[in-house]
Amino acid sequence: MSRLLLATRNRKKLVELRRILDAEGVTGLEVVGLADVPEFPEAPETGATFEENAVAKAADAARATGLPAVADDSGLEIDALNGMPGVLSARWAGRHGDDQANLELVLGQITDVPDERRGGAFVSAAALVRPDARETVVRGEWRGTIIRESRGANGFGYDPIFVPEGGTATSAELSPEEKDADSHRGRALRLLLPALRELAG
Repeated sequence: MSRLLLATRNRKKLVELRRILDAEGVTGLEVVGLADVPEFPEAPETGATFEENAVAKAADAARATGLPAVADDSGLEIDALNGMPGVLSARWAGRHGDDQANLELVLGQITDVPDERRGGAFVSAAALVRPDARETVVRGEWRGTIIRESRGANGFGYDPIFVPEGGTATSAELSPEEKDADSHRGRALRLLLPALRELAG
């Protein structure tokens, strides 16, 4: 059984990757998170793109642990805000990870934007960096509309205000399985599957 490090402390992301690997029949990989390996200094996310941040996180983790590492960087790009908050999604309101403040700030910034111009996309870049420094980088996008008030209790971040294209439920109203099937991170992680299957041997 090969160990694969998912460079995150977010348990929900670990569960998500394990679910996707199970659903796709990938065996032979034990997915562990940062809490399961000795601590190492994690560099701040300073990349200008999701891809740069994902590669930096995965490369740091692979170097520090000697394990193949996957990292993702994701966020919400809102058309009416010229693609913002983008890579700043997790700290849009000034403090990292304050989901409610970030969500309220975004809604405030697009209050006057009419419904037909409230498009956007969740974007996820995922990087796999092997101990020999070989990199695989992929990008998944999930288009949708930003609604005017939160709905739903599943998910995290901007999920309660995002309605995927062709749907009526917000991302926070979908079941985990429904979300995996379509989400930006699900799409990105599935694009990594050929490389992960190779690792699994």
